[in-house]
Amino acid sequence: MNATALSSWQFWAVLSAVFAALTAIFAKIGVENVNSDLATFIRTVIVVAVLGLIVYATRQFQSPAEISGRTYLFLLLSGLGTGASWLCYFRALKLGNAAQVAPIDKLSVVLVAVFGVAFLGERLSAVNWCGVALVAAGAILVAIR
Repeated sequence: MNATALSSWQFWAVLSAVFAALTAIFAKIGVENVNSDLATFIRTVIVVAVLGLIVYATRQFQSPAEISGRTYLFLLLSGLGTGASWLCYFRALKLGNAAQVAPIDKLSVVLVAVFGVAFLGERLSAVNWCGVALVAAGAILVAIR
């Protein structure tokens, strides 16, 4: 693998999709015999431990005093959003089929596009909006029984 691939957002986005897909399958199996909130807690502890090891091993830690209050605020809000998303996702997996839950969860792609335009001033072309509409339609079609 060359250095260009490792510095490409597309490479990391595809890996994210692969790991998200595996997450859905592993979580569906893992949540079978346990309360979904406890399953989310166990998953979160594992994520924190692995990330702690990565930050330590790669010497990426920086002094908390160097981080701005604005950064802390938005990371706090992001963490709360992640926690809420994970709780809802695991509850949905407990109750439904992974092949139906995951596509509905991916409606977040549609919402990110809308929120990016509304709150971040991002611009999408007509072709981009067509893609957003297709993602929405696809998620809905997959979820229909």
